[in-house]
Amino acid sequence: MTVLGTDVWPPAPIRTERLVLRESEARDRAAVIEICASPEVNAYVGGPRPRAELERTVSEVPGRQPGWFVVELDGAMIGTVQLKPHAPEAPGSEHRREAGGTDLGYLFLPEAWGHGYAAEACAAALDWFSGVRPGEPVVLYTQTANARSMRLAAKLGFTELERFEAWDAEQWFAVRSPAR
Repeated sequence: MTVLGTDVWPPAPIRTERLVLRESEARDRAAVIEICASPEVNAYVGGPRPRAELERTVSEVPGRQPGWFVVELDGAMIGTVQLKPHAPEAPGSEHRREAGGTDLGYLFLPEAWGHGYAAEACAAALDWFSGVRPGEPVVLYTQTANARSMRLAAKLGFTELERFEAWDAEQWFAVRSPAR
C-alpha cells in the first residue's frame, strides 16, 4: 500500500523512548470512540460526536489507512497521529494551496495530556515522514484559541503562514519546512 505517494505503508512500528507508533488494530476501537466522543479532545475540531453514532459507524479496525498511526503507551492506545493529504478547503489563499501536500493531525486522550507524549509522537512521525518523503513540507491547522496546539506546533518547527476565519473561529495555518 502507498502512503502519500510512497510504498512504505504500513511501516514497522516506530519506537520512541516511551511510545510505540503503529498501524491500527481492532483492540483500538474503544479508545478511538473515546477520543471522538470526548468534549475536551474535540473542543477545537468541531466538537464531540455522539457515542451512539460512533458505536454504529466506527469500523472494527478504525483508522486503517496510510498515514494513520496509533500512539501506544505501555500497551494501551493513548492517541493518534495522522499524516494525510492536504486539501485546502477554503478558496482564496495561495499559501494554503501551495504550502505542502501533507497535513499533520493528532488527537490524544485527556489523561495523556501534559506529559509530552504528543510532542514525542508527532516528532517521531515527522522524522519517519522525512525519511520516506525527503524535502516535502508538512502543514498544520489549528484554532488560535488552542494555545497548547500552537505551542506544540512551534516546538515541532512549524511557522505561521497565515490566519483566517473558518468554522466560526480564527484558524492558524503553519508549515514545517523540509530543511529541518
